[in-house]
Amino acid sequence: ENTDAQRTAFLLRKRWTLYSVTPLYRFSNARLRDYARLLSAFIAAEKQKGLAVEVGVELDIKVAVSSLPDLKGGDQDEAAILVQVRSLPSSFASTKNSEEKLIWSGWFCCVSGDALPEDVPEDFTCLPLFLVNGAECYTSIVGSWFQKTFDCCFRRLAISPLNLSWMAAMWTGCKVDKTASAMELVFSVPCLSHPLDISYAIHTEDAKALWNTVQKTPGEITQEEVDVFMDCLYSHFYRHFRIHLPATKLVKVSTAVASAHCDGIIKFLQSQYLTGVLMLLTELALSQIQ
Repeated sequence: ENTDAQRTAFLLRKRWTLYSVTPLYRFSNARLRDYARLLSAFIAAEKQKGLAVEVGVELDIKVAVSSLPDLKGGDQDEAAILVQVRSLPSSFASTKNSEEKLIWSGWFCCVSGDALPEDVPEDFTCLPLFLVNGAECYTSIVGSWFQKTFDCCFRRLAISPLNLSWMAAMWTGCKVDKTASAMELVFSVPCLSHPLDISYAIHTEDAKALWNTVQKTPGEITQEEVDVFMDCLYSHFYRHFRIHLPATKLVKVSTAVASAHCDGIIKFLQSQYLTGVLMLLTELALSQIQ
């Protein structure tokens, strides 16, 4: 268990941008080295075209493509695939800062707990969730190589206020060790000439106590329970501030387990809940591509 956590520790506490991806055609786990070489050449060619990624710096880059077998929800799931782009020191760089530097990471995964669509044809690999950390220019170059090579299609994955409220409820119910930071909900107020956000912080223990009174069957969550949980938080807020939160839009949820923004930005904070959060995100990605 410990090695799993260590192997995936680098995924924690970074901002990951979410995409959904249609199944990859004729993708093979046996060819990851080839893919790294081809993608590396593709990035170099794109930069040759004048799409210099960092102006004035001619960086040599190295691409690594590897498998993350620990990130699975069930036996039917494909192993996650990690793509990393590193910059290599140029030959005349001073020796002091001349080590490789990770400049972009992206990973494909499918943590479905075997709730996969049955109709994926034989030649296709289903890795519907793609998470990215790094410059947008690399995301588009890497994305276009994958689209050309495996005939797939990427789309930004947003998270609806409804799904954010589910996350708030689910993550509140999770056991977290040490004194966890407060749960925070951020709401944006619509129809104003200038943007206004309302931040609502609730002590973790209070949120958990409230959820425990709402949840009927431990380990199972219903829409009704999520609604009751949010309504209780709303009415508490209204009593104190006379602000009617249901008229606003929930845009961000931060808990000790993870934080999620409606634009499809996620941060994982606890390794033991990583697969649980990924299962939820895989479900969202699958529903977007079906």
